[in-house]
Amino acid sequence: MNLFMHKSFFIKIALILPFIGLSQNLIINTTNRNTTTLNGTWHYIVDPYQTGYYNYRHQPYDQLPENNNAAFYNNYHAKNKMELVEYNFDTSPTLLVPGDWNSQKEKLFYYEGTIWYKKSFDYNLPNKKRLFLYFGAINYKAEVYLNGKKLGTHIGGFTPFNFEITSIVKPVGNYLVVKVDNTRHKDAVPTTNTDWWNYGGITRDVKLIEEPLTFIQDYNIQLKKNDKNSINGYVKLNKGSKSEKVIISIPELKIEKQLTTDKDGKVKFEIKSKKIKYWNPKNPKLYDVSIKTDYQTLKDQIGFRTIETKESNILLNGKSIFLRGISIHEENPMRGSRAYSTDDALVALNWAKELGCNYVRLAHYPHNEHMLKLADKIGMMVWEEIPVYWTIDFNNKNTLQNAENQLSEAITRDKNRASIIIWSMANETPPSKARNNFIKNLINLTKSIDSTRLISAALEKHNSNGVNIVDDEIGKYLDIVAFNQYTGWYGGSLEDAPNAKWNIKFNKPVVISEFGGGALQGLHGTAKERWTEEYQEYLYQQNIKMIEKIPNIRGMSPWILADFRSPKRVLPGIQDGWNRKGLISNGGVKKKAFFTLKDFYKKIKKQYN
Repeated sequence: MNLFMHKSFFIKIALILPFIGLSQNLIINTTNRNTTTLNGTWHYIVDPYQTGYYNYRHQPYDQLPENNNAAFYNNYHAKNKMELVEYNFDTSPTLLVPGDWNSQKEKLFYYEGTIWYKKSFDYNLPNKKRLFLYFGAINYKAEVYLNGKKLGTHIGGFTPFNFEITSIVKPVGNYLVVKVDNTRHKDAVPTTNTDWWNYGGITRDVKLIEEPLTFIQDYNIQLKKNDKNSINGYVKLNKGSKSEKVIISIPELKIEKQLTTDKDGKVKFEIKSKKIKYWNPKNPKLYDVSIKTDYQTLKDQIGFRTIETKESNILLNGKSIFLRGISIHEENPMRGSRAYSTDDALVALNWAKELGCNYVRLAHYPHNEHMLKLADKIGMMVWEEIPVYWTIDFNNKNTLQNAENQLSEAITRDKNRASIIIWSMANETPPSKARNNFIKNLINLTKSIDSTRLISAALEKHNSNGVNIVDDEIGKYLDIVAFNQYTGWYGGSLEDAPNAKWNIKFNKPVVISEFGGGALQGLHGTAKERWTEEYQEYLYQQNIKMIEKIPNIRGMSPWILADFRSPKRVLPGIQDGWNRKGLISNGGVKKKAFFTLKDFYKKIKKQYN
């Protein structure tokens, strides 16, 4: 049974068509393009043995040996009248897309493996138009087939990808089949061991994007590094050629710049302006920006701001700031599922605003594009991270390539978002020569794509003779030295915390990327009783006293905004599959520590106004 070859009512081994290729160059700003949604109900088939992908010799149907080519298989099964009819997509149950399968079906709650998705649609593509199939994200490995043709494969659970389907789509009766596999692997990014739920499925929007024959695929429009009066960047046309006309228009700044592309359909530019109002949390100014060609007009809403460091200071638009933050997982705690909508993002960011935050750390992977666009609008600075987490296989070249691909896809998608001030390379990775080289490669890649933002990573501290030491070699290559510490939860005395001694080897801004402790909302007791709200409250009080004294401290993002699911957290009656370090419960109720942090941020805000 060859599930990606579904046609009509039966699954059958039919014509095996050639592999077309990997995910193609990413199309950005899909929310402002001519799109048709494929969200909604999709039929699905659970396939733990991957029977629909491999034959009984464990050969992939779409990668058969040359002597077992498509014609051979088609003729063989016709001659022997073999037809496999054990599976039928159109009478199979359905899942909602976007969404994870774990929270939608009780039997799939812990499932890790392969599920096949199928969606039928009609599309009448006009002449001289092209059509692309776009996925916001699929966790983790996706293999995509349209009308029996394999479009390609994508690896990585949190970044977008797209394929051109112009030559394949037909007016009526298209059938899209996606093999989704969320199996964890040692050489993957992230690896097998994480502290969050491995939600499987098509977890973000699916859409069809209709474009002219030559279209605007990618662009970068931001302030030039170290020059607050220059907007620069590039525009890249797909199937563009030499001497294509491109006009960049920002009406409010009275900017209309005409450009001409090179032989590759790309043009770089620089535009001077002394009238720019700069984006910041108090006034998140966004400008309407248009990119025009002879074939289309593409609009965006872009903010302009500078972000840099000088010795111990983080400077936003030249002014020293303190990052009043919180860490966030991409989860709707009330549903206990992967967050996927604008409403989900708005809930999290409104909580962060109520807490007094001007900054959020998006852990531990790129979040939905909705989150970044909302952060732009409401004035929330963002740390964006890729899932180079804990014990990645740092000696594996394929693992590095995977991490680089996820990093480049995240930066490509989000580079025009003013809210993003930090690209993070990793979280709590054990130092070694291989690990250092791995992360340095990621840093170099980041700088080659986007040199305008700060680079950091969540490092770790260690203790020697009662002194907390931060000396990770990778700190030399970071703009901000950030580290996680859990005094009072994973060791260390809360009573002694305010008098802790620190030795940080770098004269750079310091951010505490994580601290915290667990509490079951509604469980009360003394400040010495773990899991009570009072213990968590006291932990925050003592940690804040300690953090205020840390040299060069310029921000923090405690762990974490809300309780989230984790299969590692199994204490009966307390955790029950939830990490309880949230300041807000999975029922949406604020714990006492929420208000402790809120009061501290009020004080810090006054100091930095």
